[in-house]
Amino acid sequence: MKSYSVRGGKKLQGNVKVAGAKNAATKEIVASLLTKETCRLSNVPRIGDMDVTLEMCKLLGSNHSWLDDGSLQLENSNLTTHEIPFDYTGINRIPILLIGPLLHRFGKALVPFPGGCEIGPRPVDFHIQALEQLGAKVEFKGDTIFLQAEELTGAMIELPYPSVGATENIIITATLAKGTTTIKNAAVEPEVIDLISFLQSMGAIIYVDVDRKIVVEGVKELNGATHRVINDRIEAASFASLAAVTEGDIMVEGASQNDMLTFLNYYRKVGGRFHVEENGIHFFSAGNLSPVALETDVHPWFMTDWQQPFAVMLTQADGLSVIHETVYENRFGYTEELKQMGAEIQLYNYCLGNKPCRFSGRDYKHSCVIKGKSQLTARNIRIPDLRAGFSYLIAASIAEGTSEIQGVEYIERGYENILEKFQELGADIEAGES
Repeated sequence: MKSYSVRGGKKLQGNVKVAGAKNAATKEIVASLLTKETCRLSNVPRIGDMDVTLEMCKLLGSNHSWLDDGSLQLENSNLTTHEIPFDYTGINRIPILLIGPLLHRFGKALVPFPGGCEIGPRPVDFHIQALEQLGAKVEFKGDTIFLQAEELTGAMIELPYPSVGATENIIITATLAKGTTTIKNAAVEPEVIDLISFLQSMGAIIYVDVDRKIVVEGVKELNGATHRVINDRIEAASFASLAAVTEGDIMVEGASQNDMLTFLNYYRKVGGRFHVEENGIHFFSAGNLSPVALETDVHPWFMTDWQQPFAVMLTQADGLSVIHETVYENRFGYTEELKQMGAEIQLYNYCLGNKPCRFSGRDYKHSCVIKGKSQLTARNIRIPDLRAGFSYLIAASIAEGTSEIQGVEYIERGYENILEKFQELGADIEAGES
C-alpha cells in the first residue's frame, strides 16, 4: 500500500495551482450521457475519482479521450447497456447519478448501491423518492437497484434536506423529462450551478429561483457542448489552512473569493490573513491564531468539507474552539488520530450551536470542542476518508518528528498531484510503500 512520509516543522511557501472541482467534473461526465453528440470538458482533474467515473461510463459504451492534461472529449453516441456491474458497489456515489441518463437512453437502469467516504450512511432515499415522482418504477435486488420508465414526466419535488447529490440527480433526470420539474429546498452549491451551466450549454432550460427553488423545463433532446469545470474550492481552502498553520505564505492560484466567502470570514477571525489577487488568493499567517465557534451547513454557509483542515488549524489556536457539524453525522472520525498526535479534542452527541440540526436528540457525536494550542507529535496514521487525508497531511507538516501516512489512495482520489504540490511548497515529504 502506498504511503507518504512527512517530516514536520517547515514553514511552507510558494505558489500552488488548484485543479478543477471533482464534485463538478464527475457529475458533468454523467450529464454528457444525455446526448449522442460530442462533449468537451476542460479543467478536469486527473484523479482517482475521475478514473472510476470514466471506467463506469466506458462499460456503458461511452468513449473518452484526453486532449491534453486537463481536457476531456466524451463520445456517447453508442451506449450498449443499461447495467453498471456489481463490482462498483460501494466505490463512490456516481452509480445513483447514472440512473437518469440510462432511463432516458434505455428505459431501464440497473445500478449497484453507491458508496464513498465513511462519513455517515448517506442513504439514497431522497434520490429514489424523487425518481419515483418523475415516473420511475423501482425494485431493490440485493445490493442493486433496478428502475424502469416508459416515460419520465415533470413533477413538484420538495427535498426534506437540500442534498447536493439528490438535487443533481433530479436536475440531470428532469432535463429530458416531459413537462416541468420544480425542486423545492434544493442545494445551490457552486458545483450544482456549474452542472446547470453545462446542461444549459447542451440545450437544457433550467431556472435557479429564490428560496432554494430550481425549475427545469424538459426539452426533447440535448446537443453536445464545450464547458470549463470550475476550480476546486475545497482544495483552495485546504491549502489556505496549511499556510496559516505552518506560519507559511502560499499563493493559491485559481482560488475564487465568490465561492469561499464564508470560509474567508472564519479564516480571518481565526487569525489567518489573505489578499485577493487577479489570479487567485494569497494566504499567509499573521502570527498567533485565535479560537472560534463555527457551524457547518449547506451553501452559502461553512462547507462540511472545509472543517477537517480547519480543525487542524484550531489545534494551534490559543483557547477553546467549537465545531458543530450539521451535514454528516459521522464526520469527526478523523479526530481520533489527531488526539493520538497530541491534540486536545472532545466530541459530544448534542448540538453546540444555534443552527437547526437533523441530529439533535440523536446519538451522533457531531459537535467538537478543541483546546489549543497543542504540540503535535509524529505518528503512523491511516487515512479514513478523502478530506481527513488532507488534514492529516497538514497535521504531519507541523508535528515534531516524521509521520508515516498510510492509505494515501484516498487523498489521490480527490487531489491532483498532491505530493508534488507539497514538495514544491517546501514540505519534507516522500512517497513510499507500507
